[in-house]
Amino acid sequence: MSEVQIGILGLLVLLLLFPTGIELGFAMAIVGFVGFSAIVNVRAATNLLAKDFFDVFSSYGFTVIPLFVLMGQVAFNAGIARRLYLAAYRFVGHIPGGLAMATVGGAMAFKAICGSSTATAATFASVAVPEMDRYRYSRVLSTGVVASVGTLGILVPPSVTLIVFGVITQQSIGKLFLAGIIPGLLIAACFLLVIAVWCRIDPSLGPHGERSSWKERGRSLPECVYVSAVFLLVVGGLMKGYFTATEAGSMGTMAVLLLSVGARHLTFTGFLKSVDESLRNACMVLVLIAGSTVLGHFLAVTRIPMLTADWVTSLPLPRYGIMLVIGLVYLIGGSFIDDLAFMILATPIFYPAVLRMGFSPLWFGMVVGVTVMIGVVVPPVAINVFVVRNITKVPLATIYRGVYPFLSALVFVGFLLFVFPQLATWLPGLLMP
Repeated sequence: MSEVQIGILGLLVLLLLFPTGIELGFAMAIVGFVGFSAIVNVRAATNLLAKDFFDVFSSYGFTVIPLFVLMGQVAFNAGIARRLYLAAYRFVGHIPGGLAMATVGGAMAFKAICGSSTATAATFASVAVPEMDRYRYSRVLSTGVVASVGTLGILVPPSVTLIVFGVITQQSIGKLFLAGIIPGLLIAACFLLVIAVWCRIDPSLGPHGERSSWKERGRSLPECVYVSAVFLLVVGGLMKGYFTATEAGSMGTMAVLLLSVGARHLTFTGFLKSVDESLRNACMVLVLIAGSTVLGHFLAVTRIPMLTADWVTSLPLPRYGIMLVIGLVYLIGGSFIDDLAFMILATPIFYPAVLRMGFSPLWFGMVVGVTVMIGVVVPPVAINVFVVRNITKVPLATIYRGVYPFLSALVFVGFLLFVFPQLATWLPGLLMP
């Protein structure tokens, strides 16, 4: 067999391993090890396996991942999301669909200090859905908006997905964070528009709540100020070059920890739980990166990434048509396996082709981000939908009915990114030239 045939066979075996329940990182490492052994030799593959895992787990640069995950977990266990939701409710809860809009606003603010999509979905499923039930909101709207707002964490900094993308492509994490701000705000605005139009068409979906006094609204603002301060500390420090991405994660985590402990919102048990959950999530991501590194070295000796780049760029399509094909591959692949895992798997293959066609890596990161956002709420592997279902016990069909209108907002912003690439590149070019 030729090297290319061995590479294709390895990828097919990898696809067969995904449904078996083997951890995705280990599956990629196994295929990479066996494939490298077949092409080179077992001794070289053993050395490669040991070196790649050691390099990933001992790399200082990768410490940015557990730090940002810890910041989000501390914020989650300190109840910051609940108080942000209350602050948003004070301002818009009295209008039709206002509680759903408050969910979008609260989640958007929470995402400024939490990079986990599933943590956001889980938090607001337990906080927002019972409150909307109390005001007789339709479960279609309440569960649909909660499952959808969790996706905002994929673009809104500090995003673990963007951090991993930056590590894979060796792009500035600070620039990726800035690139995600405008598309993330656009998606949040489109979510609000979807709620307003939907509740105008069918007012029974989201009856209005109680109107809060300006005094009550004022009392809820300090939490928003704290979150804004942490966000400016992290993103502003990165933008100005005061500290690296790892140092930004340390500063942000310490700031959230001090604020939570100072306000007596975080117990020692909650802190231990945050550390435990952070270690589990960070190790999962690092194993995915280590496994993909082994697989990437195997694919490199097969020359599949280079041949794929040649084939993709030679398609009889305009370059934006080729990008649509690549986006479709991400969407289909992410619909059957974990989206983060598929991004780690596919990006090294398609990234050379994207660069060869002259696209901005930052813009490509946003396109991949929107595609991943769609993937986490569409079947069959819709992790956010399953999280909401496990917490609320609402049937999956009901949640999907609520998600589909918000998918239109994601598709629309994805279309805008193709028409106006400056949505992703303008802010990094302005603030971090």
